[in-house]
Amino acid sequence: MPLPATPHLNLTALCREGQLKEALHILLTTHNPPGDSSTYLQLLQTCIFKNTLSQVKNVHSFIAHRRFAFATRTSFQNSLINLYVKCGSLVDALKVFDHMRERNIVSWNTVIAAYRRHGYPQEAVALFHQMQRKGFQPDQFTFASIVAACAKMGALDQGMDIHQSIKDRGISSDVVVATALVDMYAKCGSIDKASELFDKMRQRNVISWNAMVAAYVQNGFVEMALETFKQMQLAGVKPNSTTFANVLPACAKMGALEQGMDIHQSITEGGFFSDVVVATAMVDMYSKCGTIDKARELFDKMLQRDAVSWNAMIAGYAQNGFIAKAFETFKQMQLAGLKPDSTTFVSILPACAQMGALEQGTAVHQSIIESGFFLDIIVGNALVDMYAKCGSMHKAHELFARMPQKDVISWNAMIVGYAQNGFVEKALETFKQMQLADVKSDYTTFASILPACAKMGALEQGMDIHQRITEGGFLSDVVVANSLVDMYAKCGSIDKARELFDKIPQRNVVSWNAMVAGYAQNGFFEKALENFRQIQSAGIKPDPTTFASILPACAKMGALELGMDIHQSIMEGGYISDVVVANALVDMYAKCGSIEKAREVFEKMPQRNVVSWNAMIAGYAQNGLCKDALKVFELMKHSGTYPDIISFACVLFACSHAGLVDEGCKCFNHMSNLYYIPTVDHYVCMVDLLARAGYLEDTLNFIIKMPIKPVVVVWMCFLGACRSHMNIGLGIFTATLLFDLDPKNAATYVLLSNIFAEVGWRSEVEMVRRLMKERGIKKIPGCSWIEGHQMVHTFCAGDRSHPQTQEIYAKLDKLAWEMKAAGYFPDSRHSLNDVEEEEKELFLHHHSEKLAIAFGLLNTPPGSTIRVVKNLRVCADCHTATKFISKIVGREIVVRDANRFHHFKQGQCSCGDYW
Repeated sequence: MPLPATPHLNLTALCREGQLKEALHILLTTHNPPGDSSTYLQLLQTCIFKNTLSQVKNVHSFIAHRRFAFATRTSFQNSLINLYVKCGSLVDALKVFDHMRERNIVSWNTVIAAYRRHGYPQEAVALFHQMQRKGFQPDQFTFASIVAACAKMGALDQGMDIHQSIKDRGISSDVVVATALVDMYAKCGSIDKASELFDKMRQRNVISWNAMVAAYVQNGFVEMALETFKQMQLAGVKPNSTTFANVLPACAKMGALEQGMDIHQSITEGGFFSDVVVATAMVDMYSKCGTIDKARELFDKMLQRDAVSWNAMIAGYAQNGFIAKAFETFKQMQLAGLKPDSTTFVSILPACAQMGALEQGTAVHQSIIESGFFLDIIVGNALVDMYAKCGSMHKAHELFARMPQKDVISWNAMIVGYAQNGFVEKALETFKQMQLADVKSDYTTFASILPACAKMGALEQGMDIHQRITEGGFLSDVVVANSLVDMYAKCGSIDKARELFDKIPQRNVVSWNAMVAGYAQNGFFEKALENFRQIQSAGIKPDPTTFASILPACAKMGALELGMDIHQSIMEGGYISDVVVANALVDMYAKCGSIEKAREVFEKMPQRNVVSWNAMIAGYAQNGLCKDALKVFELMKHSGTYPDIISFACVLFACSHAGLVDEGCKCFNHMSNLYYIPTVDHYVCMVDLLARAGYLEDTLNFIIKMPIKPVVVVWMCFLGACRSHMNIGLGIFTATLLFDLDPKNAATYVLLSNIFAEVGWRSEVEMVRRLMKERGIKKIPGCSWIEGHQMVHTFCAGDRSHPQTQEIYAKLDKLAWEMKAAGYFPDSRHSLNDVEEEEKELFLHHHSEKLAIAFGLLNTPPGSTIRVVKNLRVCADCHTATKFISKIVGREIVVRDANRFHHFKQGQCSCGDYW
């Protein structure tokens, strides 16, 4: 007959089989429980395996109540501490540690490691120092834990002190300690020191290699991470799951799809795909390399998925622009029973922001409230940013105001939001509030607030911010420096912009773009072109912004040949599909008088926006093809593109320069009734339309009844019409008004003088001339530009600085005789020069556009078109003379003055003498 089993044997067997409840029942009901520690430790291990902290406490309580001899042994208490730590109860582990009669190095090491693993690195360091004060000497395990604690804190100085202690103890060569040191230096940002230590290691295991790979990835040296991974394999060290989880993010950051696929093969061969961390890293790698379908395929094959896996897939869709798919995956995650965490929300909200998907973003916001993550500052920042980028600044501000905590990212989101949505004053006000709240600005703050200063032309505030940037040491950041250059340029301080630009140690394409755009916007077109050439000679590849910045300079200068060269570069760079670049091309060709080429680019555009249509309408209008401009306007409306206020201004301009009064009035009324409230630009066009057609009394009544106060340009248009139609009374009345409104405007004096000269009132002309001299007012000199020999040549009236001056003047003299023979008679009525008639004639003969035309005749092939750009309105004499020249030389001459184009051909002008 077999003997009954003892409680000890029953407990041991039940623990082996994992039958915890049965084992505990025997323990609590037997009268003769076993007294050896091994049985209880096995029982406690089973509790840990089943993850039942309450049962661990029950067994511990049972042992304490029975007062077993082993219960006070240091070895058993060390095991108990370790078991509590594994069960996640640091508090219970510390209770055991605090009540220990005797401790050994294992006791201290276990608790130091527990503090570090549970996210209390400072407490780990404090206990380390307490241990030493108690006379315990740290061993390699102590140092490995305490170095890891310094890594978590980013405490480089403390880490270096402990490194010295390790050297003093002679355990630097221990592979565990050395690996921990490599990791600590890397996480504290001292990658050179980490690499130096790694290279000196006599022994390296897979953990050491993993630490170095991770170190390079964390510090942004992704190429070095991949190189280290290769060296690891060459050294014969077999990668583990941690290796792959570390190296795949390097492929993701580099977009190294081919290397990522090789690593994928190694993972499959090694059987590591079942590891959820490795599989998730693979999904993330394929997503960030733009292969989203492969990422999804792997995601679907994963045997198990955690929140991190779902987050990787959601972020992948979002980053690749598949917003609908991101939302669908977000919903699938919830249906799978996994609750979204802060990373989920922070992954999907930027996608909503990028796409302007306000409705979806609002739905995510509701999920955040339901999940209780609203108080998370990172989620709160993402929400504010989403609402701001979706244009809902009211909601963004409401959330921002309710945030219990705000950091620099929170403030930046509001500043960027206000600036990008056109509330530049609000952006500056928020920046001030941020300073009052004692939140330290960072690079993003300055790079965001400076464009607001630029938009407002707030130079003084921009200079104050410049001072803060300098004091904070942010000037070395190229993004901040670029923003400063742009701010100074847009505020009109181009010399200061250049000074800063020259000091930027490493200029990128954005730096050059800011300078090119700055010169162009401030009227220094030749400087803009010069800088564009410097970009090319510096080996920097122009981007769409470069082309969109330089093309307006070509347009202003009438540099058609250079514009065509740039067009070729745009084609070669693959930027022709960029709508902003294509719009700039259309505008450039139109403003250089090549309207056919402008239409060709326009017709080939894969997509058009309202700016595209406006450029085409304005191009036709400026080139005198006003009926074509109206046709394009009608096509625009039929295409489904909604006209904006600029569209109507372009149409009104076309009507004005073609004398289409009825059509212009109809357009103005149509806009006022169905579309927009007219702005000052539209009223200027209407005044020009009516006055140019000779309806001066009606125009004056229109001005008087305008709902907005007439500005200088309104009265200037009216004065110009008074001169054209020789209405002396209204001319004097208007000039008197303008003398009060803008006494320094030279154009008023010139127009009034022209009116007096037209009727032969010599003394009044003298009076205007004297008044200008007394008030220190100088007439703006006429300048003309013409392209030739791969550069733009500038001419002013009477200019003798050009290298070809002798040939140019000789050509003009020859043309003068030929024109007189053809019936030309100089018109010197409007000249303000106090000289004899013969000298006036000579002065008219040397006007800037005539010099430019002569240069063109000398330097371009016979029969080719001559293109000239002038900064002022072409005078009557030059207009007449150019008609004669076009017929004599048998060539088309295109002159773009301050108002419009004049295409001279066979003695006729496209304007029909209506300009």
